[in-house]
Amino acid sequence: MKKSIIAMSVVAAISTTTFAADINKEMYNQIQALKAQIEALEKKVTAQEATQAKKVEQPVVATVDEKRIEKIEKKLDTVSKTATTAKTQSANDNLKWDVDFRTQADNIQYKLADGTKEKNNALLTNRLWLGAKYKADDNSSFFGKLSYNKAFGDTADHSQSNTNPGYANFDWVTNENATDNTVKVKEAYWLYNKEKLFGADVPWGASVGRRPSTDGLPTNIKNDQKENSPLSHVVDVEFDGFSIKFDTQAVTGLTGSWFKICGGRGLTNATPRFDMFSPAYSTDDDKNVDVDMLGFIAVPYDNGQYSVHFNYAKAWNLIGFDGQSLQNFGGAYQTYQSAYQTYLNDTTNTTNLSTANNAAYALQMATPSFKDVGDIQFATILFKTEGIGNGISDYLDNTKAFASFAASKTDPNEKGMLGSTDSETGTSVWLGVNAPCPILPDSAKIGFEWNKGSKYWRSMTYGEDTYAGSKIATRGQAWEVYRTQKLTEALSFGVSYVLMQYDYTGSNSFFGADGRPYKIGSAEAGNKAVKEAQDVRAYMRYKF
Repeated sequence: MKKSIIAMSVVAAISTTTFAADINKEMYNQIQALKAQIEALEKKVTAQEATQAKKVEQPVVATVDEKRIEKIEKKLDTVSKTATTAKTQSANDNLKWDVDFRTQADNIQYKLADGTKEKNNALLTNRLWLGAKYKADDNSSFFGKLSYNKAFGDTADHSQSNTNPGYANFDWVTNENATDNTVKVKEAYWLYNKEKLFGADVPWGASVGRRPSTDGLPTNIKNDQKENSPLSHVVDVEFDGFSIKFDTQAVTGLTGSWFKICGGRGLTNATPRFDMFSPAYSTDDDKNVDVDMLGFIAVPYDNGQYSVHFNYAKAWNLIGFDGQSLQNFGGAYQTYQSAYQTYLNDTTNTTNLSTANNAAYALQMATPSFKDVGDIQFATILFKTEGIGNGISDYLDNTKAFASFAASKTDPNEKGMLGSTDSETGTSVWLGVNAPCPILPDSAKIGFEWNKGSKYWRSMTYGEDTYAGSKIATRGQAWEVYRTQKLTEALSFGVSYVLMQYDYTGSNSFFGADGRPYKIGSAEAGNKAVKEAQDVRAYMRYKF
């Protein structure tokens, strides 16, 4: 049955392509014939006008074949309709697809506080994005993106690998983590645009759906792709929501200014359908409440070269582990380790086996779950230049640079956020430059980026395109150098090196006690805290 469906699809595709080609050929032939007819008519009229000029004494009224003109106009209308049909058949007015496929190898190294190391010398992955768009009319469009991010040899049930997705399947990061061979929806939203707002000269647009909320500015620069929103210094996660954008240049008089309101829901409290104890999709008071976010993005100035960007957001009811649950789990784990080691030393003792089993059960029961721990606010300001100076050199004209400053501020409930019941403020600085490669300036780019985050810095950047941890979230310093080269119009090659040096624990945790910042090397941090992480990656990317 599947083979038949595939065969019919192939035949249909070939037929459609052939039909479009035939129509295009017909359209070309008709246009050429029409062109010849119009040229002949113009020559005839010109000749008649010349004859009339010579016979001024005896004026002659030039005659034009009105029927012939009418016939030509009808042919023109036919050709126009044919062109529209050909355009439709060639998908210019239908759903259009684009492809972004990347094969990548990562060498990941971790250095722990006690000097030991953890590593993966060759993490091999394939990532596929299938973008789709459709413009039904001048005002409304649809955008979608299907995603597949897979570690080599992994399957949907992980039966062919040793991987366990764990929290990697969480909605905020489901398309950014290399797990299995399933295809997921990364983006799906409609966009409505109008040139005027209640008669005022303010172009605006509204959009709702699965948002393009990862790889925003300035992350998009090194990835060589169109920027999404919001600014990736504070928010780089997937979520469902809405946006309303206003082009304010005509109102403010500031070049390229615009303002966007964004909101969304990152977690929904709803009872599953066919639940035995509660009505379908009713709220469950025993579960975490909805996680919502609301904010704005503002660009007060953008002249194409220099621009300023602001981003503010607030998120309610953030999730994490509470301190008591983590403490109970830590105690249960130590008890289990001791009981299990005692059993290994003497497997003939049934008491030892029973004690180990009881300890394993207690550990399982003590496993913490996410709780609502409070709210958080984010803010960032970014300066960007597309070219340095004004005609100083071609090299500087093609160089991009940015500087971004961000802050986070927690508002915890009684469970505490980042290990504290007090409001804590964190800050981060991010600098970067992207320039032509001196060796091959026409086909290659090189870049350098540096990050520094404070003790209580917390970003919502769990969707960052990384496997070794979010460098943007680093409580400490992070460096990245990279080189990308375009091999063909669609194919490119890239290499990069990322080094993250942590001053405190909890950089890549959520918002509860698991995100408490312990000084690396302290007794509280433990011997197995990650002190340093590095990722060397190389990839081939097809994008068209």
